[in-house]
Amino acid sequence: MAVANTLSVGHGELDVWLLPPPDSPRDVPVGELDAKEMQRAEAYRRPDDRRMYTAAHVGLRRVLAVYTGIAPHLLCITGEKHDGLGGRNGRPRVLGVPGAPQFSLSHSHGLALVAVAGSRIGADVQRIPDPATAAACLPALHPAERAELEELHGSEQTVAFGRLWTRKEAYLKGLGTGLARGADLDYLGEYDASRRPEGWVVGNLPLCASHVAAVAVLGSGDRRIVMRAVPDTLLYAREAAERIAGVEPGLHTVLRDLRGRGGAAAAAGRAVA
Repeated sequence: MAVANTLSVGHGELDVWLLPPPDSPRDVPVGELDAKEMQRAEAYRRPDDRRMYTAAHVGLRRVLAVYTGIAPHLLCITGEKHDGLGGRNGRPRVLGVPGAPQFSLSHSHGLALVAVAGSRIGADVQRIPDPATAAACLPALHPAERAELEELHGSEQTVAFGRLWTRKEAYLKGLGTGLARGADLDYLGEYDASRRPEGWVVGNLPLCASHVAAVAVLGSGDRRIVMRAVPDTLLYAREAAERIAGVEPGLHTVLRDLRGRGGAAAAAGRAVA
């Protein structure tokens, strides 16, 4: 089954889709998921977490259908087996579709995000943490990141930690290691972007007051971003995949490549500019 009105993402571009939470279990067409996704969904103990997982993965499949022209339930999505150097690598990808885009999915406390690009990508979204969570995680960070955060206090510190943590998780998801790679090994701080991992463009996205998000893209140079919010009335409707392509962009912005521009420039352009 083909899907009409397919989109493409060009060189130097990045598409970000914001997906709404499910209103009820019956809103989510779980028949579009494969057996492995259903098995992972059943592993969630809390019903709300299970619904969020299934909704996010149905949304992912419908978004990818817009780029591949293949119906959501027919897409084969699986993790990479290795990184070419003998190590295991868990980044998901679409199999059997030449030219299929790279993508990354993240969901947290009622909000899901799908980032789509032509090159390797990681994305992360998190609810802004409470002070206790931020304090507990500080020892696990890169020493320079800890020093930056310890200069801040109260809500300023928790927001800054949330922004940092999403940048770090986006980068580690882009690598394919996740948190199996120590959180202290790579600098993803705000003050000196020239120290961030070479060969990657990493930055935060403009988002709502309750959540923070970031993306990491392999390569160099600024990236043009188109952000779209999918209405809940559309995302889980029958035969809606082709209609998602018609969702109007809500925001055009730019992910700045701050490496090599100096600490002052990085501090001035903290987020996506």
